[in-house]
Amino acid sequence: MAHPKRRISTQRRRKRRTHYKAVAPTLANCSNCGAPTLYHRVCGECGFYRGKQAIEKEIAL
Repeated sequence: MAHPKRRISTQRRRKRRTHYKAVAPTLANCSNCGAPTLYHRVCGECGFYRGKQAIEKEIAL
């Protein structure tokens, strides 16, 4: 199997890895209740998706 002839320097390794970063998820406001939700997901607050009720949510009193 192939083995590197020289050790890769720290600077070269770090330059290669500069683009490995976490990206914050894009949020959208629910059209029914206005709560921030992830795209293409059912709203966790009201249970609506694209203007229709997708799941039944209990009303907290």
